[in-house]
Amino acid sequence: MKPIKALLPFISWLSIDVVLGAMAGMLFFSQLLHVQLGWEIYALLGLCVWVIYTADHLLDSRKKVQIDLSPRHQFHARNQKTLLFSLALATLLGLLGAIWVLGWTRELLWSLVLAGAIGGSMTLIRLGGNAGNGLKELSTAVFYVLGIAWIPLLRAEALDRDWRLGAFLLVFTLLAFLNLLMLSWMDRKKDEIAGFPSAAQLIQPTQLLDWIRRLALLLIIASLALFIALPSFFRMYSCILLIMVILHFLIFFNKNLNENQIRTRMEAVFLLPWILLIF
Repeated sequence: MKPIKALLPFISWLSIDVVLGAMAGMLFFSQLLHVQLGWEIYALLGLCVWVIYTADHLLDSRKKVQIDLSPRHQFHARNQKTLLFSLALATLLGLLGAIWVLGWTRELLWSLVLAGAIGGSMTLIRLGGNAGNGLKELSTAVFYVLGIAWIPLLRAEALDRDWRLGAFLLVFTLLAFLNLLMLSWMDRKKDEIAGFPSAAQLIQPTQLLDWIRRLALLLIIASLALFIALPSFFRMYSCILLIMVILHFLIFFNKNLNENQIRTRMEAVFLLPWILLIF
């Protein structure tokens, strides 16, 4: 058990948990849309997510502030050269892999457009300073869900892309937003000193907690409504979303957990869609 516990921080610092969660999200939408994807598509998504998150953490770790950076940022600051090389290699592999797997098709074209939009959004939020408060969490949630659902959306039959899909996309996006609001609340003091754009800089901490509670309650109601109102095929997916929201709420408001435990467990919640492999 000790070697496993020793590895857990590195899994989090290197965003491996986020990568696996994103791949689980892609599985969620691929099965929801009756789209079969090969392992190479999941590998490409994993590379893309790792590149985006690692680039973001490397940029954050370069901030010169008179506080102790988080363990994640300390790790990125200490290993900057190695991670920059790995980032460049992963980017190159991702581009070559996308051309090899997708070919010169509309999927590749639209995927490059999405990648450009994500990069542009990250740049504008960083350059915007205080104007970016709150936008980072919202844009990250939107692009995260777009990214994991992208190829399934492009390959799905037109009949499967109806209002029910829109409902699941909305709930999943708001769940990702809820996760980011919770993380913003936990990191609010360091983000303020470091000058990182954050939703926690927009409103008072107590007000943010109220909004987190309200959003969680709204998502619980929405997931239950989907479970009750939609045909039986969709119930497994609405049930997964419901459990993910409830787990977020229970973990975040558990006073017996420290911040690292809360963060690790909330990221682990996004692994839940892997259960679909059983069915």
